Amino acid sequence: MDDLALLIDFGSTYTKLVVVDLSARGVVAQAQAPSTVETDINQGLQAALSELEAKYRLRPDRFTYRAACSSAAGGLKVVAIGLVKSLTVEAARQAALGAGARLIGAYGDRLNCEEVSEIVEARPDMILLAGGTDGGDREAIRHNAAMLARADIAAPIVVAGNKEATPAVAEELRRAGKEVRTTPNVLPRLQEINVEPAREVIRRLYMERIVEAKGLAQAQLYIGRIIMPTPAAVLSAARLLADGTDSQAGWGAVMVVDIGGATTDVHSVAPDPPEQGRAIRRGIPEPYAKRTVEGDLGLRVSAIALLDSVGLPALKAAVGDDWTDESLRDALHRRAGNPAFIAAEGREKKLDDAMARLCVELATQRHVGRYREHYLPTGFCYIQEGKDLTLVRHLIGTGGIFKHSSRTADILSGGVFDQRRVLELKPMRPELYADQDYIVWAMGLLAESQPEIALEILHKSLSVMAG
Repeated sequence: MDDLALLIDFGSTYTKLVVVDLSARGVVAQAQAPSTVETDINQGLQAALSELEAKYRLRPDRFTYRAACSSAAGGLKVVAIGLVKSLTVEAARQAALGAGARLIGAYGDRLNCEEVSEIVEARPDMILLAGGTDGGDREAIRHNAAMLARADIAAPIVVAGNKEATPAVAEELRRAGKEVRTTPNVLPRLQEINVEPAREVIRRLYMERIVEAKGLAQAQLYIGRIIMPTPAAVLSAARLLADGTDSQAGWGAVMVVDIGGATTDVHSVAPDPPEQGRAIRRGIPEPYAKRTVEGDLGLRVSAIALLDSVGLPALKAAVGDDWTDESLRDALHRRAGNPAFIAAEGREKKLDDAMARLCVELATQRHVGRYREHYLPTGFCYIQEGKDLTLVRHLIGTGGIFKHSSRTADILSGGVFDQRRVLELKPMRPELYADQDYIVWAMGLLAESQPEIALEILHKSLSVMAG
């Protein structure tokens, strides 16, 4: 093992390490330790490196390649501003989420004083200012820029709207002392979405901000660089699986559900099929690679929020009848108060599994598109809102739950088309895969430099159907 890559994820709860033998094209070691972001992130890193050395005799200087991703600072908080909520605001939203950011607010049309006050109070890490197609409305983005220029906002502002208005908008914001980045319009035409340039700017801002987390600048002296946010690494792995490489075929359309302690993220990489039958599409075209984040669906920090979202009867029905209302609430509070809690016995594990299935069910329900019944003078039709993912053939679960649970197929089944909810455009007949080695994030990270090796390892790791 002379050609080793060390891949690191600075997570909010754990700092995780995966070691890949690049010559043998396989994972040879894994370790983790509680993250220490509140004090010095290097303490958690050193603890995980010590575990690697103790278990595998791998010294910290053994690695020829090192790279890291991170969500330890909680994710870049973004506010999106556009003209029409279903058009430019949605395009801005997709740009932010696909870059690994966390959307905390979205505003359409012309900002008023109350909305600007909300934005100031929310203290976003970045504002994505869009609005107007190229050649279309210029006044809304100019008005919104003027409102932001006068506001007590220190966050960088990324201007990604009408290209004719962008130079004047950027100049006004800069004169007001704001940090400004410009990028091509996220919605240059009504039926054309262009989010990748904005995603790249957001990603760079994320990495600049994440290094400010305690100790990460020092950690970079050992790592070399932190390449991307952790959610972007998972989306990168999903794209690699879907598209393949020059020498390895991809799987085609895939969906990855990442269940964490605080959020459940859904990543889909698939074309949106053309209109079918009596369906009429509404809204902007859906991006080929899409990510959504559900901040109320998680197994630890968001356990109480999950209960609020699904309701006690639904959770009790999912977990079984051996829990009282009080004991169930106590169990959820125990998880929310201790993100490192590990379910050590059957009853607690069964609860984790039930919570995970509900997370998958609700997160995919919100991610996919849906049909709505509509009546026109000419007759009945369906309106399609969102992305049609019925043809996705590979549904993958990742996150700690898939490493420890024996009921992964049942957990993932929450993301499959349900005959009782026929208007939701979930995958119809997907094959189910569990990331039982918890390496999807690591292969997304490795794909930046070694896509062939990363894809080969993913194929090996995900080859067994979840069950």
